[in-house]
Formats: sequence, C-alpha cells, structure tokens
Amino acid sequence: MQPDWNLILRGLILVSAGACLLAAILGIWVWRQVQRLQVPAHASFWQTLRLTPLSVVLLLDLLDMGLDIFSAPITWVLLERMGLRSLRMVTVSEAILPGTQFLPIMTLAWLAARTFRRLPPLA
Repeated sequence: MQPDWNLILRGLILVSAGACLLAAILGIWVWRQVQRLQVPAHASFWQTLRLTPLSVVLLLDLLDMGLDIFSAPITWVLLERMGLRSLRMVTVSEAILPGTQFLPIMTLAWLAARTFRRLPPLA
C-alpha cells in the first residue's frame, strides 16, 4: 500500500500553520509578561530558565515546530529583545538540528531547571 504523500504534506502544513498561529497569539501575551522580568546579565542558562515563565519556552517550542529551521533567526532576535540572552545558543542549536522540531526541548529543559536545582552551569 502506497502512502498518500499529498495527505501527509497537507497534515504537516496544517500542523505548521497551527503552531505559527498559536505562537503569534502567545507571543503577544509573552511580550507583556516578560517586560517585568529582571534577569541578571551574568545569569547562566539554567538560572535564566528558572526565572523564565513557562509561556516563553512554550512560545520558543511552537516557533520551532511551526517554522522549522527558519525559527532560528526569529528566536535569536526575540530572546535578545526580551533580555534572555543566555537562552539564545541552545534555542538556535535546537532549531537547526534536523528532526527535533516536534520535540519540546526547551519545555523539557524548563521542567528540568525547575525540578533539579543543582544543574551544572551552561554558559
């Protein structure tokens, strides 16, 4: 039995469009929420994740799922503007790695940062 590639492609486009729409809606809310956030300039990756609200990492994962590798420059600029510079390299690395778009890596890292308080510093 041959897979229906047209149906598979339509499904992937639908998932991508839905993720982009959710990311746009969430992005507006996150922008207002992060303006009050005070992250020290010298904070490590794990320290920044502990201070970051869940909505920010959900936004990053939705952008990665919806835009694939094209999310790398967008997330870089967003994190720069939000003052979350120590999250940039990990987020961009995740966006560039093929096959990781459907894995919520930043959300899992956020959960790990909240669960395990003694994680090693990640520059």
